[in-house]
Amino acid sequence: MADNEQTADLGFARVDLDRERRTGDPEVVYAEGKAPEQVVAILRRLHEEHPTRAVLATRVSAEAADLVATKLPTAVHHADARAVTLGPLPTSQGRVCVVAAGTTDGPVAAEAALTAQVHGAGVERITDVGVAGIHRLMAVRDRLEAADCLIVVAGMEGALPSVVGGLVGVPMIGVPTSVGYGASFGGLAALLAMLNSCAPGVTVVNIDNGYGAGVAAARIARRARGGAQ
Repeated sequence: MADNEQTADLGFARVDLDRERRTGDPEVVYAEGKAPEQVVAILRRLHEEHPTRAVLATRVSAEAADLVATKLPTAVHHADARAVTLGPLPTSQGRVCVVAAGTTDGPVAAEAALTAQVHGAGVERITDVGVAGIHRLMAVRDRLEAADCLIVVAGMEGALPSVVGGLVGVPMIGVPTSVGYGASFGGLAALLAMLNSCAPGVTVVNIDNGYGAGVAAARIARRARGGAQ
């Protein structure tokens, strides 16, 4: 299939080659539901278009990761984030701090952290500071205040963003996770808690959407340091 200046037609996908010009960031591959061969083909084409910076595939299955490793040997599999990158990470601008309530929130927090890095922000991670042991959070308050943007990841009742929002005035994105017992309804309880937070400045992405939070946080951090869109 022929390409034009804005799109690469792979037959099964029309890859957006113009996205970096419009938004500052290349297209990202959402790998879930795609055949491993399709993930490889899209990553390869995006890397050809953007050879000097990393392109990203999220929600990559083990089978797809194995094929990527075979066909694109310079790619890096980030197993904790369930993602693959191909190409060098960009120079970081600004600082995003990814805060996870518990260890089981780790995969979503890892996806958010990697996404923020791929989209040009420096990243710090703080893990296991949920509200059940509030002293753990208070001990890292200075690190929260030093960030340009926070990503706060929590399941169960989703209380952590509200607490953080009451402690610091840093722009913050809450990420509800599908972690919790039955009445958490697969993350719905955490989502609703974050949406109904009484702490000012809490914005929220969808359940388990570390990717969406990472993109938004990186753009905030870049702008905060006078970087590109």
